[in-house]
Amino acid sequence: MLEQPWELNGSVAIRPEPFGALLYDFTTRRLTFLKDRRLVAVVEGLAAAPTVGAALERAGVRDDERAGFDAALHRLAEQRMITRRTA
Repeated sequence: MLEQPWELNGSVAIRPEPFGALLYDFTTRRLTFLKDRRLVAVVEGLAAAPTVGAALERAGVRDDERAGFDAALHRLAEQRMITRRTA
């Protein structure tokens, strides 16, 4: 996943909150809480970054923290909150 381009799903809105952000999928009506501001920055930066790894780097995620962020992003992908960018 780290070397692939991803983006926020087109049916998902992100709303900043004091604790991080809420993701809401208007298609499935699923609500997801992001409780880490850096994870919010990663998700918001996915579309502009060439890869997930680049988005992590831009958000200031250290190498020793990447496994946790990778797991969180995999969960978001399983929920279809983020999708692989094809173009």
